[in-house]
Amino acid sequence: MTTRSPETDLGRTRRARRIGRVLTETHPDAHCELDHSNALELAVATILSAQCTDKKVNEVTPKLFARYRSAADYAGAERGEMEELIRPTGFYRNKTSSLINLGRALCERHDGEVPGKLADLVTLPGIGRKTANVILGNAFDVPGITVDTHFQRLVQRWQLTAETDPVKIEHAIGALYPKRDWTMLSHRIIFHGRRVCHARKPACGACTLAKLCPAYGTGPTEPAAAAKLLKGPRARNLAAAVGLDPDLVPQQATVADVP
Repeated sequence: MTTRSPETDLGRTRRARRIGRVLTETHPDAHCELDHSNALELAVATILSAQCTDKKVNEVTPKLFARYRSAADYAGAERGEMEELIRPTGFYRNKTSSLINLGRALCERHDGEVPGKLADLVTLPGIGRKTANVILGNAFDVPGITVDTHFQRLVQRWQLTAETDPVKIEHAIGALYPKRDWTMLSHRIIFHGRRVCHARKPACGACTLAKLCPAYGTGPTEPAAAAKLLKGPRARNLAAAVGLDPDLVPQQATVADVP
């Protein structure tokens, strides 16, 4: 029995870059899945996404955005009305407090505009470092790494870092990739986590990263079983990308909600 030598820092960086290139090919449709048209809407949607699916947030925000168009609108919101609008996203009382206080802080400190600097964003109600990086990367084109649960799970599964603290993970992964790639890398990793590399049963036998993943075999490796685990509108494309018959993917998987 042969023992694998520990991976060098250079080897890890090279493998990380290969993972990044494969993800680019695998998920050409990767993007921020929270619907928004400006920085304020993205900030609000990201706050609402805590403990809630993006799909549910996107069902709620059209009415919310039509009712509250500016920071001043959020600052002066009637609590009961806002709570009813965002109730489906869960934790609606806390989220209402965050949104009202966010509006007030923006009006008091930033002339009603969402700031484009990390140091300013993280001082705002309801906005932590993860949310700030989402806003920076998608509303201001400032590269940022978004360490959500999918991102953290996958980079640990790929053994790109042993860190468990989100900020340390952000810095560790950022050191492996060019800064210009950070925002899209985050989207692609999150897409992969939602559609292929699931927490409990990853679709190992239908994964384009199989040869680069130290955790290959955590989920089913048999093609038919793995293909059934793929999710999303491009599930059959994902199967085809690894040489599997797209018909192995059930039709319901292509319309199933991604977590």
